[in-house]
Amino acid sequence: MCIRAGSVILALQLETKNIPKTKNIPKPKIMNEQIQSILNENGTKTSKIQKLLALGLTRRQVADLVANGNYGFVQNVYKRMMRDLTDAAAQAAATIAPAIDYTFNRNFGVEIEAYNCTRARLARELAAAGIRVEVEGYNHTDHTDHWKLVTDSSLSGNNTFELVSPILHGEQGLEELEKVCWVLDLCNAKVNDSCGLHVHMDAAEFDLQTWKNLIITYKRLEKVIDHFMPLSRRNNRFCKGLTTITEATINRASNISDLRAAFYHNRYHKVNLEAYARHRTVEFRQHGGSTNFTKMSAWIHFLAKMITFAKQGQVQEGTTLQNIPFLTESEKLYLKIRTKKLAV
Repeated sequence: MCIRAGSVILALQLETKNIPKTKNIPKPKIMNEQIQSILNENGTKTSKIQKLLALGLTRRQVADLVANGNYGFVQNVYKRMMRDLTDAAAQAAATIAPAIDYTFNRNFGVEIEAYNCTRARLARELAAAGIRVEVEGYNHTDHTDHWKLVTDSSLSGNNTFELVSPILHGEQGLEELEKVCWVLDLCNAKVNDSCGLHVHMDAAEFDLQTWKNLIITYKRLEKVIDHFMPLSRRNNRFCKGLTTITEATINRASNISDLRAAFYHNRYHKVNLEAYARHRTVEFRQHGGSTNFTKMSAWIHFLAKMITFAKQGQVQEGTTLQNIPFLTESEKLYLKIRTKKLAV
C-alpha cells in the first residue's frame, strides 16, 4: 500500500473513534476492511473509485487512495456516476413499459435534521455561499424563495437544527442541494440516530391509481429498502413500517381520504400521506440523517423513479434489489454496497 493510501485509512480510523457506538454505524475495522478489499481487487481504477464513492468516502479521500491525489480524475468518474443515476430509461427493465421516461423534472423538497452547528453560524455560511436562508421558529409554511432553519424537539445532541428547503425542481434543485451539503460539511454538521432526512415529492397530479401503485410498490420493496437503511430507520415511532396496512385495504380505497384512513391519519410512517392535505406532496421519512450529497441524491432519484414507475403499474411481489425495474445497473451497485455496509 502506498504511503498516501495508508494515511487516508489511518485518518478514517481516527475520524471514526469519536462516533457513538451504535449498531447502525459500521465499526472502523469493518469499514477499513471494506476499503482494503476494494483496493486489493483486480478491477479497474474506475471501478474501485465507484465502489469507494458508494461506500460514502469523499472524492478527496478516494483520490488519495486510488488516484495518487488526482482529484480531477475522481471528479470525472463521479460526474459519470451522477449521469448514470439519471439515465434509467436506457437501462430500466421493460417489465411494464420499455419507453418510460425517467428524466428527473419533479418538484421536491428536503428536511435535513442534524446537530453540532448553531443555526446562526449555519445561516451566515449559507448566505456567504449564495443560499437564501431565514432562521425561523418551528412551522409548516412552504417557501419558494429561501431555505429555513428551525428547531426540532425530537433531535438529540448539541446545537440541533432542521434545515428545510424551499420548493426545488429536478436536477437544478439537486445542484442547489449539493451546495448546501458543502456548507454543512464546512460547518462540521453531524447526524445521529435521532436525525432523519425527509423528502417531499410533488403529488399534485397523482390520480387514485398512482397513489395505490406507489403505496403497494413501496410496501413490496420495504424489506429491500430496509436493508440499505440504518437499523434505526427500519421501524421506529417516527417512520413506522407498512406491514400492518394490507394491500386489500389499499385496493378498496375509493379516494385519497380512504388511503389516509388506512394509515390512521398518522404522518409518522415511512410513506406519509398526511403531507398531501397540507402541501400537496407525498413525504418519504425513512432515510437516515445525512449531510452526504451522494446519499441524498441517490435516494431522491430512487423515489422520483418509483413515482414515475407507479404511474404505469406496480412491482411484482418478491422483487429483489437486482430486479427493481426502474433502476440502472449503477444504481443497483450503489445500493448493494450500501446494503453490505449496513448489514447487521
